[in-house]
Amino acid sequence: MLEFRAANTRSVNPRRAMLELLEEACGTTTPSVDLLLVNATTGHDLWTLSQVAREQCPGAQVLAASCAGVIGPSGPGESLHDLGMMAVRGPELRVSHVDLLVGETSFEKGVQLAQGLLGTPEPVRMVYLLASGIDIANDRLLAGIESVLGPNVPVFGATSSDQMKGEATFQSIDGITYRHAAFAVGFCDPTLTVETGATHGFVAVGEPMVVTRSEGNRIIELDGRPAWPEYLHRLGLPPNATEADTIPIGALAEALPEDAAKIYGNPHILRVVTHHTDAGEILYATTCAEGTRLWLTTRDEERIFNDLERMMAGFEAVRGDRTPVAVFHADCLARGRRLFRRVMKEELVQRLQEPFRAQWGIPPWFGMYGFGEYAQLGGRNGYHNYTTALAALYRREGGHG
Repeated sequence: MLEFRAANTRSVNPRRAMLELLEEACGTTTPSVDLLLVNATTGHDLWTLSQVAREQCPGAQVLAASCAGVIGPSGPGESLHDLGMMAVRGPELRVSHVDLLVGETSFEKGVQLAQGLLGTPEPVRMVYLLASGIDIANDRLLAGIESVLGPNVPVFGATSSDQMKGEATFQSIDGITYRHAAFAVGFCDPTLTVETGATHGFVAVGEPMVVTRSEGNRIIELDGRPAWPEYLHRLGLPPNATEADTIPIGALAEALPEDAAKIYGNPHILRVVTHHTDAGEILYATTCAEGTRLWLTTRDEERIFNDLERMMAGFEAVRGDRTPVAVFHADCLARGRRLFRRVMKEELVQRLQEPFRAQWGIPPWFGMYGFGEYAQLGGRNGYHNYTTALAALYRREGGHG
């Protein structure tokens, strides 16, 4: 059976940081583990962190990603030098990775990722996915994975981020750093099950913009005008504004089907704009068909907390006699202090962790503030933005999945 250990820390020195993480999570700086997952804020160099990790744990695969902050057993950390780690021991896992993942290649790379997870004695039961946070058709990436593994294998995880600039995000695979890569971890442990959930708490406002020209995940025109300039105009921003200006306030809402909206607790799912082209095209987070209506949004503080409570009640309702053994947490960087310093992130995380703490203590907890979140909606794999998304891995009493 797979074993999970997690820790988060804050340290400028990469060697000291990695040694602290290993000691805190595993009780030793040289543990016997098979996989190390590392989330590192952009003040850290992934190559150096990976080298130290591989030196201390020579038999482990090391997968790392850049982010705007981490969430771990010690709570959230959004400084430039925060790190989080999940250590996994056991043979019931398989790792796959791809490079050159962009909008046009998203389905193809999803197929390749999933094919790399095949061949295990037990079938893959769930997938942790980390992808680049810029220029991906995330719906096509998920479709590619499902074309191989099937739609019933839950996919959870995040997309990497920078400090809300939309310039470049980084992924590291066994010490090699990429900008447009993705890695997937297939968990094959038959004693494990997973529950996922996501919630945002934003409200659509005003009249929608209509996508009048698009290709894949590139929105070329909104309301018959070049997309990026029109988007800035609707936000009330000057023509020279950048993603650093739009990401905090520019969440776009798409209408959900009625059945999905009821489950989600919100009639809209949100999308983030992380990049644009010199030609004025918006690089959207998913494919976006012509005719799609997109609303600007405003955050509702009360709804954020109410929806969070509703999501956690849902986790408790389906838990049964299962015990949590790990939690994977993906959170939008724009929900933390970087957005107007209004929501106290510590309170949000405390409300997430307290139901677990009260009964079992906080399980191994691994999270990041990224550009996007993978979580199921209505039993189907999905991609979200501006949400808090959790994937809780459970083991039933007696060890049976």
